[in-house]
Amino acid sequence: MYFRLAADAVLLFHLVFILFAILGGAFAARWHWAPVLHLPAGAWAVFVEVTGRICPLTYLEDSLRLRAGQSGYTGDFVQHYLIGFIYPSGLTRRIQFMLAAAVAVINVAIYVWAVLRWRKRATDA
Repeated sequence: MYFRLAADAVLLFHLVFILFAILGGAFAARWHWAPVLHLPAGAWAVFVEVTGRICPLTYLEDSLRLRAGQSGYTGDFVQHYLIGFIYPSGLTRRIQFMLAAAVAVINVAIYVWAVLRWRKRATDA
């Protein structure tokens, strides 16, 4: 039971990490220290997608599920949990490059917005 709960916690953390990697730049508009956490997370997400690697969190969750007596899975988090919903035909290298580009473009746009907001605050003050 504890291994299953731990696997579920890793799954939840993994999902939050992915969302943070994609949209975490928005925190930079509010907190100037946020890029210190977000930029490495975003870079890791892009690296994993571009290189086709499997995130270590996937291995950890799979290992915990096996220890809990559940079946593990092959592939990565995105393939197992999201691809069937988002891309029913399966994950290809082209899609991985598109996902990496989307993470990069979304974050560049968010940081441009954040910098403009910082400058506006500085001129208003």
